[in-house]
Amino acid sequence: MSQNHHFRKKETFPNNERFDQLCNVCGGPLYRRFSKVNDPITNDSFAILTCKNCGLGHTVPRPENLERYYVKDYYGNRHGVTAAYCLKRSLRIVAHATKGIQGGHLLDVGCGDGSFMLAAQGAGWHVAGTELNPQPARLRGLDVRGSIAKIADGAKFDCITMWHTLEHFRDVKSTLFSLGPLLAPKGRLIIAVPDNGGMQARLFGTEWFHLDVPRHLYHFDKYSLRICLEHSGFVPKYSRHIEFEYSLIGWSQSALNHVSHTPNAFFNILTGKGNKYSTGTMTANVILGFLLTAGFIPAILIEGLFGLGGTIIMVAAKKRQMHG
Repeated sequence: MSQNHHFRKKETFPNNERFDQLCNVCGGPLYRRFSKVNDPITNDSFAILTCKNCGLGHTVPRPENLERYYVKDYYGNRHGVTAAYCLKRSLRIVAHATKGIQGGHLLDVGCGDGSFMLAAQGAGWHVAGTELNPQPARLRGLDVRGSIAKIADGAKFDCITMWHTLEHFRDVKSTLFSLGPLLAPKGRLIIAVPDNGGMQARLFGTEWFHLDVPRHLYHFDKYSLRICLEHSGFVPKYSRHIEFEYSLIGWSQSALNHVSHTPNAFFNILTGKGNKYSTGTMTANVILGFLLTAGFIPAILIEGLFGLGGTIIMVAAKKRQMHG
Protein backbone atom coordinates (compact mmCIF):
# COMPACT_ATOMS: atom_id res chain seq x y z
CA MET A 1 0.00 0.00 0.00
CA SER A 2 1.25 3.44 -0.89
CA GLN A 3 2.50 5.65 1.91
CA ASN A 4 0.20 8.37 0.59
CA HIS A 5 -2.90 6.19 1.00
CA HIS A 6 -4.51 7.12 4.31
CA PHE A 7 -7.39 4.66 4.52
CA ARG A 8 -7.62 0.88 4.85
CA LYS A 9 -10.08 -1.78 6.07
CA LYS A 10 -11.54 -1.32 9.52
CA GLU A 11 -9.60 -2.75 12.45
CA THR A 12 -10.58 -3.33 16.07
CA PHE A 13 -8.38 -1.46 18.52
CA PRO A 14 -7.86 -2.19 22.22
CA ASN A 15 -10.75 0.11 23.20
CA ASN A 16 -13.04 -1.70 20.71
CA GLU A 17 -13.51 1.41 18.56
CA ARG A 18 -13.10 1.18 14.80
CA PHE A 19 -11.77 3.85 12.46
CA ASP A 20 -11.20 3.87 8.72
CA GLN A 21 -8.81 6.81 8.78
CA LEU A 22 -5.07 6.21 9.15
CA CYS A 23 -2.30 8.51 10.28
CA ASN A 24 -1.56 11.32 7.85
CA VAL A 25 2.19 10.79 8.20
CA CYS A 26 3.10 7.17 9.01
CA GLY A 27 -0.08 5.36 7.98
CA GLY A 28 -0.57 3.80 11.41
CA PRO A 29 -3.97 3.03 12.98
CA LEU A 30 -5.75 5.73 14.96
CA TYR A 31 -7.46 5.33 18.31
CA ARG A 32 -9.62 7.77 20.22
CA ARG A 33 -7.78 9.89 22.79
CA PHE A 34 -10.55 12.40 23.50
CA SER A 35 -14.18 11.86 22.56
CA LYS A 36 -15.27 15.46 23.01
CA VAL A 37 -13.24 18.67 22.84
CA ASN A 38 -15.20 21.92 22.48
CA ASP A 39 -14.09 24.78 20.28
CA PRO A 40 -13.87 27.78 22.67
CA ILE A 41 -15.11 30.14 19.93
CA THR A 42 -18.14 28.30 18.46
CA ASN A 43 -18.65 25.60 21.12
CA ASP A 44 -18.73 22.98 18.34
CA SER A 45 -17.47 19.56 19.48
CA PHE A 46 -14.65 17.51 17.98
CA ALA A 47 -12.70 14.37 18.83
CA ILE A 48 -8.97 13.79 18.80
CA LEU A 49 -7.63 10.52 17.43
CA THR A 50 -4.01 9.52 18.06
CA CYS A 51 -1.78 7.33 15.91
CA LYS A 52 -0.88 4.09 17.66
CA ASN A 53 2.54 4.05 15.98
CA CYS A 54 3.89 7.62 15.98
CA GLY A 55 1.56 9.42 18.40
CA LEU A 56 0.41 12.17 16.01
CA GLY A 57 -2.99 13.50 17.05
CA HIS A 58 -5.70 14.19 14.46
CA THR A 59 -8.73 16.44 14.97
CA VAL A 60 -11.94 14.85 13.64
CA PRO A 61 -14.16 15.62 11.94
CA ARG A 62 -12.05 18.00 9.91
CA PRO A 63 -14.33 20.78 8.62
CA GLU A 64 -14.31 21.27 4.87
CA ASN A 65 -14.61 25.02 5.40
CA LEU A 66 -12.63 26.39 8.31
CA GLU A 67 -13.47 30.07 7.74
CA ARG A 68 -16.13 30.23 10.45
CA TYR A 69 -13.58 29.04 13.01
CA TYR A 70 -11.15 31.87 12.21
CA VAL A 71 -13.24 34.79 13.39
CA LYS A 72 -11.97 38.30 12.77
CA ASP A 73 -10.55 38.87 16.25
CA TYR A 74 -8.62 35.57 16.12
CA TYR A 75 -5.88 37.36 14.17
CA GLY A 76 -3.56 39.98 15.52
CA ASN A 77 -2.01 40.69 18.92
CA ARG A 78 -1.97 37.02 19.96
CA HIS A 79 1.18 37.64 22.00
CA GLY A 80 -0.12 40.77 23.71
CA VAL A 81 2.55 42.54 25.78
CA THR A 82 5.04 39.71 25.11
CA ALA A 83 5.19 40.32 21.33
CA ALA A 84 8.55 42.13 21.33
CA TYR A 85 10.10 39.47 23.59
CA CYS A 86 8.76 36.70 21.34
CA LEU A 87 10.29 38.27 18.22
CA LYS A 88 13.69 38.65 19.88
CA ARG A 89 13.65 35.04 21.03
CA SER A 90 12.73 33.83 17.55
CA LEU A 91 15.61 35.78 16.06
CA ARG A 92 18.00 34.21 18.60
CA ILE A 93 16.78 30.75 17.65
CA VAL A 94 17.31 31.49 13.96
CA ALA A 95 20.79 32.90 14.60
CA HIS A 96 21.80 29.81 16.57
CA ALA A 97 20.41 27.41 13.97
CA THR A 98 22.07 29.19 11.03
CA LYS A 99 25.51 29.97 12.46
CA GLY A 100 27.83 31.38 9.83
CA ILE A 101 25.07 32.55 7.48
CA GLN A 102 24.89 36.30 6.99
CA GLY A 103 22.59 38.15 4.65
CA GLY A 104 20.85 34.90 3.73
CA HIS A 105 17.32 34.23 2.51
CA LEU A 106 14.54 33.34 4.94
CA LEU A 107 11.03 32.04 4.26
CA ASP A 108 8.40 32.39 7.01
CA VAL A 109 5.54 29.94 6.36
CA GLY A 110 2.28 31.21 7.81
CA CYS A 111 3.70 34.66 8.44
CA GLY A 112 0.51 36.30 9.73
CA ASP A 113 0.82 40.07 9.61
CA GLY A 114 4.55 39.84 8.81
CA SER A 115 5.89 40.93 12.20
CA PHE A 116 8.58 38.26 12.30
CA MET A 117 9.53 38.92 8.68
CA LEU A 118 10.12 42.58 9.49
CA ALA A 119 12.22 41.64 12.52
CA ALA A 120 14.29 39.21 10.44
CA GLN A 121 14.69 41.83 7.71
CA GLY A 122 15.99 44.24 10.31
CA ALA A 123 18.53 41.59 11.34
CA GLY A 124 19.91 41.41 7.80
CA TRP A 125 17.85 38.62 6.21
CA HIS A 126 16.25 38.77 2.76
CA VAL A 127 12.71 37.69 3.60
CA ALA A 128 9.70 36.14 1.93
CA GLY A 129 6.58 34.61 3.41
CA THR A 130 3.38 32.69 2.83
CA GLU A 131 -0.06 33.31 4.33
CA LEU A 132 -3.61 32.37 3.32
CA ASN A 133 -4.54 36.04 3.64
CA PRO A 134 -1.38 37.82 2.48
CA GLN A 135 -2.80 41.34 2.35
CA PRO A 136 -1.95 42.52 5.91
CA ALA A 137 1.72 41.61 5.41
CA ARG A 138 1.80 42.97 1.86
CA LEU A 139 0.53 46.31 3.15
CA ARG A 140 3.73 46.43 5.20
CA GLY A 141 5.79 46.16 2.01
CA LEU A 142 6.61 42.46 2.33
CA ASP A 143 6.87 39.75 -0.33
CA VAL A 144 4.14 37.33 0.74
CA ARG A 145 2.50 34.61 -1.37
CA GLY A 146 -0.83 32.90 -0.79
CA SER A 147 0.67 29.40 -0.50
CA ILE A 148 3.94 27.46 -0.55
CA ALA A 149 3.14 26.37 -4.12
CA LYS A 150 3.31 30.01 -5.25
CA ILE A 151 6.94 30.46 -4.23
CA ALA A 152 9.02 30.92 -7.38
CA ASP A 153 10.52 27.77 -8.93
CA GLY A 154 14.19 27.43 -8.10
CA ALA A 155 14.02 29.67 -5.03
CA LYS A 156 16.32 28.54 -2.23
CA PHE A 157 16.22 29.60 1.39
CA ASP A 158 18.90 29.33 4.04
CA CYS A 159 16.24 29.20 6.73
CA ILE A 160 12.56 28.25 6.66
CA THR A 161 10.49 28.99 9.75
CA MET A 162 7.07 27.74 10.84
CA TRP A 163 6.14 29.48 14.07
CA HIS A 164 3.05 27.62 15.30
CA THR A 165 1.62 27.07 11.85
CA LEU A 166 2.22 23.39 10.98
CA GLU A 167 -0.67 22.30 13.23
CA HIS A 168 -3.04 24.38 11.07
CA PHE A 169 -2.20 22.70 7.72
CA ARG A 170 -4.54 20.04 6.34
CA ASP A 171 -1.75 17.67 5.26
CA VAL A 172 1.38 17.60 7.41
CA LYS A 173 3.40 15.25 5.23
CA SER A 174 2.77 16.96 1.90
CA THR A 175 3.40 20.37 3.49
CA LEU A 176 6.79 19.28 4.81
CA PHE A 177 7.64 17.55 1.51
CA SER A 178 6.95 20.78 -0.34
CA LEU A 179 9.55 22.60 1.76
CA GLY A 180 12.41 20.25 0.90
CA PRO A 181 13.12 21.67 -2.59
CA LEU A 182 13.02 25.21 -1.16
CA LEU A 183 15.65 24.62 1.52
CA ALA A 184 19.27 25.32 0.57
CA PRO A 185 21.71 22.39 0.96
CA LYS A 186 23.01 23.69 4.28
CA GLY A 187 19.79 25.42 5.28
CA ARG A 188 17.74 24.82 8.41
CA LEU A 189 14.02 24.25 8.93
CA ILE A 190 12.68 25.54 12.28
CA ILE A 191 9.27 24.36 13.48
CA ALA A 192 7.44 25.40 16.65
CA VAL A 193 4.26 23.61 17.73
CA PRO A 194 2.35 23.01 20.99
CA ASP A 195 3.68 19.94 22.87
CA ASN A 196 0.83 17.47 23.13
CA GLY A 197 3.05 15.22 25.28
CA GLY A 198 4.09 17.88 27.81
CA MET A 199 3.09 18.26 31.44
CA GLN A 200 0.29 20.74 30.71
CA ALA A 201 -1.32 18.57 28.06
CA ARG A 202 -1.21 15.49 30.27
CA LEU A 203 -2.59 17.28 33.33
CA PHE A 204 -5.41 19.30 31.76
CA GLY A 205 -6.57 16.97 28.97
CA THR A 206 -9.51 18.40 27.02
CA GLU A 207 -9.22 21.72 28.90
CA TRP A 208 -5.65 22.36 27.77
CA PHE A 209 -5.53 25.83 26.25
CA HIS A 210 -3.28 24.87 23.33
CA LEU A 211 -5.57 22.14 21.92
CA ASP A 212 -7.54 24.88 20.11
CA VAL A 213 -9.67 22.60 17.92
CA PRO A 214 -10.51 22.70 15.06
CA ARG A 215 -7.93 25.35 14.11
CA HIS A 216 -5.30 22.91 15.28
CA LEU A 217 -5.89 20.00 12.95
CA TYR A 218 -2.90 18.04 14.28
CA HIS A 219 -1.37 17.59 17.72
CA PHE A 220 2.34 16.83 18.13
CA ASP A 221 4.65 15.56 20.82
CA LYS A 222 8.42 15.48 20.40
CA TYR A 223 8.38 11.91 19.06
CA SER A 224 5.61 12.43 16.51
CA LEU A 225 7.17 15.68 15.25
CA ARG A 226 10.47 13.86 14.77
CA ILE A 227 8.71 11.10 12.82
CA CYS A 228 6.92 13.70 10.67
CA LEU A 229 10.24 15.27 9.74
CA GLU A 230 12.00 11.98 9.09
CA HIS A 231 9.16 10.74 6.87
CA SER A 232 9.36 13.97 4.87
CA GLY A 233 13.07 14.02 4.02
CA PHE A 234 14.52 15.88 7.01
CA VAL A 235 16.87 15.05 9.85
CA PRO A 236 16.03 16.60 13.23
CA LYS A 237 19.13 18.18 14.72
CA TYR A 238 17.99 19.35 18.14
CA SER A 239 14.99 20.70 19.99
CA ARG A 240 14.05 22.96 22.88
CA HIS A 241 10.92 22.68 24.94
CA ILE A 242 9.99 26.03 26.37
CA GLU A 243 8.63 29.29 25.01
CA PHE A 244 8.03 31.18 28.21
CA GLU A 245 4.88 33.10 27.26
CA TYR A 246 3.24 30.04 25.64
CA SER A 247 4.01 27.93 28.70
CA LEU A 248 2.82 30.58 31.14
CA ILE A 249 -0.53 31.21 29.48
CA GLY A 250 -0.87 27.46 28.90
CA TRP A 251 -0.72 26.76 32.63
CA SER A 252 -2.83 29.67 33.88
CA GLN A 253 -5.54 29.59 31.20
CA SER A 254 -5.87 25.80 31.27
CA ALA A 255 -6.33 25.93 35.05
CA LEU A 256 -8.98 28.63 34.62
CA ASN A 257 -10.71 26.56 31.93
CA HIS A 258 -10.97 23.77 34.50
CA VAL A 259 -12.94 25.89 36.98
CA SER A 260 -14.70 28.40 34.72
CA HIS A 261 -17.62 28.20 32.30
CA THR A 262 -16.03 30.95 30.17
CA PRO A 263 -13.16 29.34 28.22
CA ASN A 264 -10.04 31.38 27.40
CA ALA A 265 -11.40 34.59 28.95
CA PHE A 266 -8.10 35.51 30.65
CA PHE A 267 -6.18 35.12 27.37
CA ASN A 268 -8.77 37.16 25.46
CA ILE A 269 -8.61 39.95 28.02
CA LEU A 270 -4.81 40.04 27.90
CA THR A 271 -4.86 40.31 24.11
CA GLY A 272 -7.45 43.09 24.01
CA LYS A 273 -10.44 40.92 23.09
CA GLY A 274 -12.28 41.03 26.39
CA ASN A 275 -14.99 43.56 25.55
CA LYS A 276 -17.57 40.77 25.21
CA TYR A 277 -17.37 39.89 28.91
CA SER A 278 -19.22 41.36 31.87
CA THR A 279 -17.32 43.44 34.41
CA GLY A 280 -17.61 40.64 36.97
CA THR A 281 -16.24 38.02 34.57
CA MET A 282 -13.35 40.26 33.56
CA THR A 283 -12.46 41.12 37.15
CA ALA A 284 -12.56 37.50 38.32
CA ASN A 285 -10.50 36.22 35.42
CA VAL A 286 -7.87 38.94 35.70
CA ILE A 287 -7.38 38.45 39.43
CA LEU A 288 -7.33 34.65 39.28
CA GLY A 289 -5.31 34.67 36.08
CA PHE A 290 -2.48 36.75 37.47
CA LEU A 291 -2.42 34.77 40.72
CA LEU A 292 -2.21 31.50 38.80
CA THR A 293 0.39 32.92 36.44
CA ALA A 294 2.68 33.75 39.34
CA GLY A 295 2.00 30.42 41.00
CA PHE A 296 2.85 28.36 37.94
CA ILE A 297 6.32 29.85 37.31
CA PRO A 298 7.98 26.93 39.19
CA ALA A 299 6.04 24.48 36.98
CA ILE A 300 7.52 26.12 33.88
CA LEU A 301 11.03 25.63 35.25
CA ILE A 302 10.30 21.97 36.00
CA GLU A 303 8.73 21.20 32.61
CA GLY A 304 11.64 22.88 30.84
CA LEU A 305 14.15 20.88 32.87
CA PHE A 306 12.55 17.59 31.83
CA GLY A 307 11.78 18.56 28.22
CA LEU A 308 8.02 18.48 28.82
CA GLY A 309 7.09 22.09 28.15
CA GLY A 310 4.02 23.60 26.58
CA THR A 311 5.69 23.83 23.17
CA ILE A 312 8.41 22.20 21.08
CA ILE A 313 10.84 24.01 18.79
CA MET A 314 12.67 21.58 16.51
CA VAL A 315 15.50 22.42 14.12
CA ALA A 316 16.06 20.13 11.14
CA ALA A 317 18.25 19.81 8.04
CA LYS A 318 17.79 18.02 4.76
CA LYS A 319 18.36 14.28 5.10
CA ARG A 320 21.40 14.30 2.87
CA GLN A 321 22.98 16.93 5.12
CA MET A 322 23.34 14.69 8.17
CA HIS A 323 26.76 16.15 8.90
CA GLY A 324 25.94 19.67 7.74
